Amino acid sequence: MTALMRDWLDSLKIYADRRIATILCLGFASGLPAPLVFSNLSIWLRDAGVSRTDIGLFALVATPYAINFLWAPLIDKLPLPFLTRRFGRRRGWALFTQVWLMGALVVMSFTDPAISLFTMALAAIFVTASSATQDVVIDAYRIDILEPEKYGAGSAAAIWGWHLGGTLVGGAGGLYLAAAFGWNIAYLVLALAVGIGMAAVLLSPEPPFRPPEETVESERRATGWIHRQVGQKLGDALSWIYVATVAPFLDFMKRRGWLLILIFIFVFKLGDALLGRMSGVFYREMGFDLVAIADVSKVYGLGANAIGILIGGFLVHRLGTLRALFVGGVAAAVTNLTYSWLAVSGQSMTIFILAVVADNFTGGLATVAFVAYLSSLCNVAYTATQYALLASLGNLARIWFSASAGAMVDGLDGDWATFFVITAGVALIGLPLLLVIMKLFPEGSSPKRGAVPAESSATG
Repeated sequence: MTALMRDWLDSLKIYADRRIATILCLGFASGLPAPLVFSNLSIWLRDAGVSRTDIGLFALVATPYAINFLWAPLIDKLPLPFLTRRFGRRRGWALFTQVWLMGALVVMSFTDPAISLFTMALAAIFVTASSATQDVVIDAYRIDILEPEKYGAGSAAAIWGWHLGGTLVGGAGGLYLAAAFGWNIAYLVLALAVGIGMAAVLLSPEPPFRPPEETVESERRATGWIHRQVGQKLGDALSWIYVATVAPFLDFMKRRGWLLILIFIFVFKLGDALLGRMSGVFYREMGFDLVAIADVSKVYGLGANAIGILIGGFLVHRLGTLRALFVGGVAAAVTNLTYSWLAVSGQSMTIFILAVVADNFTGGLATVAFVAYLSSLCNVAYTATQYALLASLGNLARIWFSASAGAMVDGLDGDWATFFVITAGVALIGLPLLLVIMKLFPEGSSPKRGAVPAESSATG
């Protein structure tokens, strides 16, 4: 047996862990709402006669994904009546958010965007707020329940699950349902599918909570000082606020190069954001019907993405997280150009398939490394807060920047080929920053959760 085959087998053994299966199911729950407020919603709005500029502005309803770090401290520190006691700190919050998510999707299913665009936008905001909160819980669960050496496999399982829920069921399934029964019925059925996520939560174990001793000691010193300054009663309240909201950020800022890391996270996936927001509109304007879009962009794309995720996990194992992230970033930028080829070629099913398959393959490869990298930066004492901050930072850039995508296409007079060339250039912005990070943190030396190296006390 060759060394390469042994490496592949060693990588695959990790997926036999029962916890990985749990993460797969929770990834499904996380992915299901995404197409319902992004790609499918864009197509529904276009079919209802909404302008491209307004469709682009609908990206702003996803802002909760970018600011969920603001309430993430509550998920780390605030118990919910009955739910936390009965199901645990992570599972209780997950069930709470899923009830709200199902209700918001039901409201969307009874709304006609041609008559009340404002009601649709309001319902979509409730969906994204509930979904963004659920994501905080699920991401924290994944990091809490795994050892750092299994982050790559956990990331791959989470992304696979996300695409099963988002790309296959919510995306392709939603398009098939819409083609057969109309958009309202499609959204109602998918609202009920949130129940699958609830079942996953109920059947999942609650992860242990074992904060690092140095973090506990740091909190003890800080809260002790607060009590000495203001007394017991006020000190209790201020200590809770400090531990929940201040300590997680101070802990992260102790890392060497922390500011550079945040800038990189902010810009890394901007090109994908521009492309993804308008891809459904592009397919429709190229003349592809809903079934063709579902077959190619969802089903074929899901297969290519699954392969990309598998190879991405292998690259993380073989090359390390940062090198794998660089390879994925370059590949993702290059494959954006295949959409320009499709725009120039016209309604070519062959090029359509090639473009979507290439884009999904490289997207899966890059995303595994990106999620593993974000996970490695979190302290287990503040998992929900720190991961939400990092993920929200990336989401903020993508959501706000992608809101201009429709206006950009309009400004180019519908020149899709040029638009996709621009997205490829934007996708390269983060790579020079990544090279600097690779120099600062040779593979294996970047800060791990719960451990801040002695040389990492500088702020930036």
